[in-house]
Amino acid sequence: MGKEPNPIDRHVGSRVRMRRILAGMSQEKLGEALSLTFQQVQKYEKGTNRIGASRLQQISKILQSPPSFFFEGAPTGEPGAAPGFAESSEVVDFLSTVEGLQLNKAFASIKDAKIRKKIVELVTAIAGSDGGAAGK
Repeated sequence: MGKEPNPIDRHVGSRVRMRRILAGMSQEKLGEALSLTFQQVQKYEKGTNRIGASRLQQISKILQSPPSFFFEGAPTGEPGAAPGFAESSEVVDFLSTVEGLQLNKAFASIKDAKIRKKIVELVTAIAGSDGGAAGK
């Protein structure tokens, strides 16, 4: 079928999605600001369509993030440079969802470090008890 998106294009797209959601902006609104359809924004966010430098600069201004933000944590393609990238990609994908952002914001608002640690232990235990297959 279709060719797999380039890992860097996927990464940059997922960072655009994460930043857009954090900014409380819909794909439609971002598309309007870029004079694109929301479907084109979806393709950028999935990495299906590569984001050119000038377009990334526009997105950067609209989402009020430096262009470098979209490359943070990107795979380098060098052997041994990004161990566990598949796992970190899954984390970035999850954090780009509405649920991931809600969970992250709520967790970050917990001030007591001991409570945060207990929550991490609880979630780790739940994930381990079913092999992490919940919701799949």
